[in-house]
Order: sequence, then structure tokens, then C-alpha cells
Amino acid sequence: MAGTEPGAGSTEVDAVVVGAGPNGLTAAVTLARAGLSVRVYEAAATVGGGARTGELTLPGFRHDICSAVHPLGAGSPAFAALPLDRYGLTWVEPPLPLAHPFPDGSAATLARSAEETAASLGGDTRDGDADGDAYLRLVRPFLGRWSDLAPDVLRAPLDGLPRHPVRLARFGFRAVAPAALLARLFRGERARGLLAGLAAHAIAPLGSPATGGVALLFALAAHDVGWPFPRGGSQALSDALAAYLRALGGRIETGRPVGSLAELPAARAYLLDVMPEDLAALAGDRLPERYAARLRGYRHGPAVFKIDYALSEPVPWKADACARAGTVHLGPTFGEIGAALRAACRGSAPRTPFLIAAQPSLFDGTRAPDARHVLWVYGHVPNGWRGDLTEAIERQIERFAPGFRDRVLARAAAGPAEIEARDRNNTGGDIAGGRCDRLRLLFRPILARVPYATPDRAVYLCSSATPPGPGVHGMCGYHAARTALRRVFGLAPVGEWGSWTGSRTGSRRRTTG
Repeated sequence: MAGTEPGAGSTEVDAVVVGAGPNGLTAAVTLARAGLSVRVYEAAATVGGGARTGELTLPGFRHDICSAVHPLGAGSPAFAALPLDRYGLTWVEPPLPLAHPFPDGSAATLARSAEETAASLGGDTRDGDADGDAYLRLVRPFLGRWSDLAPDVLRAPLDGLPRHPVRLARFGFRAVAPAALLARLFRGERARGLLAGLAAHAIAPLGSPATGGVALLFALAAHDVGWPFPRGGSQALSDALAAYLRALGGRIETGRPVGSLAELPAARAYLLDVMPEDLAALAGDRLPERYAARLRGYRHGPAVFKIDYALSEPVPWKADACARAGTVHLGPTFGEIGAALRAACRGSAPRTPFLIAAQPSLFDGTRAPDARHVLWVYGHVPNGWRGDLTEAIERQIERFAPGFRDRVLARAAAGPAEIEARDRNNTGGDIAGGRCDRLRLLFRPILARVPYATPDRAVYLCSSATPPGPGVHGMCGYHAARTALRRVFGLAPVGEWGSWTGSRTGSRRRTTG
């Protein structure tokens, strides 16, 4: 049933946003904060896109539909500028952001303290001491600088000048490197494995450029802002964005799929939280055919196979550190993780998948009833793959947590087709908004100075198919909205994340709170 709000039938509005995922909602909020009238259309029954929560297994067990843990959300400059805590968002911070266990029952840990992380990389071995020192040399130039670094990193590389060019250049020198090259800084498998697990969030071969930067960014986020998740599930973040938008006068219509921009109210700007091929279809002949053809040829990356579990007890990890971590990476060595990623990228399911797991109910009692628990886990598979990875996933979990299967009350498995059905932006099960290899993470959907803009001055792309790419951070939506405010409405920001000023020629200015 559609969730139409008062005034949704009006035919005049300053801006229309298609898609109410975190990027679409952030774009809408940014526009509304500038005093514009904004309407959002969402095909699903609820807002959130990949940041939704629901009962996928048994009553009372609340599972995150796609995204679960949000280091880039907690560290997002766009979110930090919004009063989301007033609208129900509370971040839960586990004692450890991440544990990376090994079959012998030990674990490397990504802790809030860089020194604690360094100490976990080798125990008493000489290689471990050397690797700990190497890790500190890698991260120390940027520790405590997240608020300076994040705005420059989480943006389109060619869209304007960075605020801190020297610091960004120092980061970029390391970040552009493949994870395979950064791994040479370390001697032992503990440090190399931890690095590979962090880089694997890019879902690209470890030899691809910028995968080292992904690993470094996630490590710095852990030290400066943590790897938290919203209390109650990812839906709480989406609901907070939606509630704030409504408070600003914005309107949201859910259960409202859009087949063409011609179906929408007349507006001066349209911002689309969709994949590039869907932008081409929605815009139709508003876009030049040559440009539309490039959008239709956009390439999607590997998919994920995800399982949500309802558990009678916590996961029986062999490594004690895992019980204190919100996120656990399962795939001990650089070689094993690299092989799993290569297989998925080359079109075959890995026999031994690398897994990313989250266990929020250990730290948030709202997620499961009667002291029971939920577990969220996925492995990488080829785009559109139709097989079943359940056995391989559970075999990998049992390797680090013997007896795990005995605690499973129910499971909900989702292959690429189900992942796409839950969120159309996950084309073929690709949750990264497109391929991330060969610098495609930085320059997407096409090479352009301002990738959010299209040849039609009124049409903008604000999904994860634009920089800075995947993750629940809202920055794609923020930058797209900022571009539209400047180009369409003649507005300029007062401060990087503050109010807007300018001529507002032709806009229907609203009084906002």
C-alpha cells in the first residue's frame, strides 16, 4: 500500500528524488535544508534501500536486509552535519570493531587503538613486532585527522579542489596502490590477512589499483570513528533521515515505482538514486543517445550470497576476540582471500569463500528475543550466479566456530537474484553499485569531472554508481544535490556542510526548521 503524504498529488515542486536509499534521502535532505520543496518516490513499501531491517527468519529476529555495519556512516561528513540523533538514530559501538581469526584459535584485531591493533599482528614473534611497527608507520600520519581527510576522500577526484591537498596527496600515494603492493610492507600472515580482509570490501581482485586505499580507509575509520551500527538495525538510520526530511517539509511516497520521468510532477531538478542503465531508461530521450548508450553499457561487479541466521546462542568462536567484535572476517590468509575474490571476479564460485560476518545482537538486545541472537554473513559469487553457497559458507564458519550448526534455529539464504529483488540497485546481486576494479571505484559511472551531472541540466545521478561509491554514507547523494543546487538553483554553500545562499531564481522557497 502506498504511503502517500499530504500534498503528494501536487504537480509543482522544486526537486524530485527517485529512490529512498541513504543516498536518495541524503540528497533530498540536502535540497530541503537549502529551502527547496522536495518530493521523494520509492518503489518499495519502506524507505531505506540497502539500509533496511526486517524479520527474515523467525518472529522477533530483526535482520539487516543488506548493509549492517557502518564505519563510513559513522564517519560521514554529510551525516555528521545532520541532527539524526533527534530522530531516533543511536550508534552502537562494539568493544572491538573487527576480529580476523585464524584456525589455531588466535586472531588479529582491528581495535579502536592503533597500538592495540599493531600488538595483535604477531604476538611474540619477531615478524609480528616488525609488522606492528609497519602498521603504525602506515596509519600514524592520518590518525586523528578523519574530519580533515574524509571530506577530501569521499568525493569525486576531479570535482573541485581538495580542502587539504598535502594530506590528501600523502594519503593518495598509499591509497592508489593495490592491496597486493601494500601487503609487501608486512612479513607475517596475520598482518597480510587483516589487510586483505579490509581490502576485500571493495569486491575486486587484490591486485587492482586503489584496493590498498580501501583497506587503509577502513582501518583509519576504526581508529577514529569506530565500526558501529544503528541500534535496532540499519532501518533506524534510514528512518531518521526520512523523519528529518519530513520535518524540513519534504514529502515521501513509498510503494511508488517510477517508469519514466514523464510520470513525475514537473520539477526544476530530478535526482535519481538508481543504477546508470536505469537512469537511461527513466530519462528516455532527454539524454543524448551517445551518453545514454554509455550508461546502458555500465558494468556490474561480482555478487554476494548472503545468509541471515536466527541462533539459540552466540556463535561459538574458537578465538575469544571474536566474541567482542561487531564484525568478523573469515578467511585467514592473503592467499586464500585473494583466491576467493579472483574466482568470483572470473565467473566461478569459490570453493572456500571469504566471509564478512556481523553479530549485532551481542551488543544490541533489540535484535533478537529471549537472549537469542542473529548473525549476518555473506560471501562473494559471480554476478547473476544461480547456485547455492550455503554449505560452503557453513563449512567456513565451522572452521572457526565448531558446533555453529547446532545453534541454528533458522536461516534465510539469498543469492544474487534475491539480493536484486530486495533492492533493484543491486544488479545481479552486485551490492557495490558497479565494478570496483581498474580505478572504477574512483571514476564512475563514466570518466567525468562532475560525474553526478548529465547532459540534461535538470537530471542528476546520486546513487552508489557515482563517487565515492558503495557504503552507507550518503555522500553520493550529498554531492549530487550540491551540484544541482549550484547549477540549477544558483545557490552556494555557507560553510562546507551548512546553509545555502544565492539568487534561488524561480524556486519556491520554503520556511524550514
